[in-house]
Amino acid sequence: MPAKNNKPNKSVRFNIYWMYGVVILMLIVLLLTGENSMNKEMAWTEFQQFAQENVFEKLVVYNRRNTLEATVREGKRELVFKTDTAKLGKEPKVTVKIPSADKFSDFYDKIETEHHVTTRVTYEEGEDTLWNLFLSMLPFVLFILLFVFIMRRMSGGAGGGSGNVFSVGKSKAQLFDKNNDKKITFRDVAGLSEAKQEVEEIVSFLKNPARYTELGGKIPKGALLVGPPGTGKTLLAKAVAGEADVPFFSLSGSDFVEMFVGVGASRVRDLFRQAKDKAPCIVFIDEIDAVGRARGKNLNMNSNDERENTLNQLLTEMDGFGSNSGVIILAATNRADVLDKALLRAGRFDRQIHVELPDLNERREIFGVHLRPIKIDESVDTEFLARQTPGFSGADIANVCNEAALIAARNGKKFVQKEDFMSAVDRIVGGLEKRSKITTAGERNSIANHEAGHATLSWLLEYANPLVKVTIVPRGKALGAAWYLPEERQITTREQLLDEMCATLGGRAAEELFLGKISTGASNDLERVTKQAYAMVVFFGMSEKLPNLNYYDSTGQDWGFTKPYSEETAKLIDHEVQRIIREQYERAKRILSEYAQGHNTLANVLLEREVIYSEDVERIFGKRAWISRSEEILEQQEQTAKTE
Repeated sequence: MPAKNNKPNKSVRFNIYWMYGVVILMLIVLLLTGENSMNKEMAWTEFQQFAQENVFEKLVVYNRRNTLEATVREGKRELVFKTDTAKLGKEPKVTVKIPSADKFSDFYDKIETEHHVTTRVTYEEGEDTLWNLFLSMLPFVLFILLFVFIMRRMSGGAGGGSGNVFSVGKSKAQLFDKNNDKKITFRDVAGLSEAKQEVEEIVSFLKNPARYTELGGKIPKGALLVGPPGTGKTLLAKAVAGEADVPFFSLSGSDFVEMFVGVGASRVRDLFRQAKDKAPCIVFIDEIDAVGRARGKNLNMNSNDERENTLNQLLTEMDGFGSNSGVIILAATNRADVLDKALLRAGRFDRQIHVELPDLNERREIFGVHLRPIKIDESVDTEFLARQTPGFSGADIANVCNEAALIAARNGKKFVQKEDFMSAVDRIVGGLEKRSKITTAGERNSIANHEAGHATLSWLLEYANPLVKVTIVPRGKALGAAWYLPEERQITTREQLLDEMCATLGGRAAEELFLGKISTGASNDLERVTKQAYAMVVFFGMSEKLPNLNYYDSTGQDWGFTKPYSEETAKLIDHEVQRIIREQYERAKRILSEYAQGHNTLANVLLEREVIYSEDVERIFGKRAWISRSEEILEQQEQTAKTE
């Protein structure tokens, strides 16, 4: 029996290059058949005979090639070409090889005299045939190249790249493959201990899914990272992928947005198709609020239907009829309050992981990570740096370390020292020093009294933030600045808010008390105090006439165009805000009047040295009173414990 042919039948697939070949072939045929007029070669002797009979209408002599090209008169074409005139074309020509241009000139002069020939003769140098052929084909070659370029852009080439018509619906997600990219692990993420603890379960599932499925459990399909900018949400998501050793798709919410209708939904479908092919994997969508905002809001403001279609497709892919096993969605946003409720329900984003600003211990760990590649000496203490950067995010700390290294390199140092880090903190918080800015003696005196007022009150008030440094050197937009070390607390009492407001108003109060006039230098202080007083009345319910009321909308709707209170209540709010600020301003002037001598001494030191530190303030006013009382209480407790 003949052996069976087991080779599979290969189906012929269409290739875009076939179109290129057809177009090129058509252009070549057009080029070859474009000139339909007849062209006949004629001997020199035969040409002489016809020329004497005045057969030719025009002669073009090419000196360089020793040839001529003759155009036959209409009534003489049958005589020369011996064929029907319908087959000759529009302008049939005769080509003749002549001995030389000089001999032709002699011949033509002779027949013109003897036979009265009226043929027009022109002489040309003549050009290269190959060059003429190239010039004639150049437009077609350019057209072919343009056509190929357009077709490749439309089809995206062999790989279907981005930026073309047919790939506009493709996902723009960047793939960090476990085999090709440098992995980021939890070791590279300092702090965020609570957030890391919550995502460890996701890592454990991706490493060993059978451990959970055997007991009937299901891992959360998605986790939403919520927190301020720069706290490490994206870094934490990459660390999850690195720890789990799986592919990681990363893209932004704005990558779904396009000018074409339906593109966002198409990109969502393509993203999940790629993710299913790579499963188990992680899909990370940064700034998801770009497409995940609540639907149906502001219908009369022309809401974006395309964004809502994209959100609907995202909801369907995350928890639709299809199976997305092995695909875990991580997303990050700064505005979880504006997200659609359907996106946050169980089965989609089951968990909200809050990534807050780092506390003291976490900042110490973050400094430890970012100080690894930096050459430092023994003067650098991470504990001190952590205390000097309250409220800094992880990105801010990374910026501090980089700025300190640049400052040290600018000064020609071999190691980064403590003073470089302090200069970096000052640079980031207050801006670049502007010692070249011209200020008059009166302005410097006003700035010194203003900053001394802040420093005095912050030292004397119990709940005000302790002072670190005061300067009258202009930085950024500020003519003077004061650095404080705020207490890291979770809740704030009414007394603490009032003390902070009083210290903030100390600059304006000092100007009025000791200079007898006020200036525009307190505009930023007044802005902060006004917002703080308004928050006390409207949000925190700390007003005497409007106690225990809160007009803040945590759902993100912000009440639309109407206020949640009447005009009478609005007037009462204004009066309460004015009363609080007025009382704290009078309090600030009263304290400064009591300690006028110390304030003036502090202002003079500022004028002389331009920069003072907390040690200088302590020498003038002594230790803060409540700190001394706290130390006495601690000593009494220790003595009591020893006696017992």
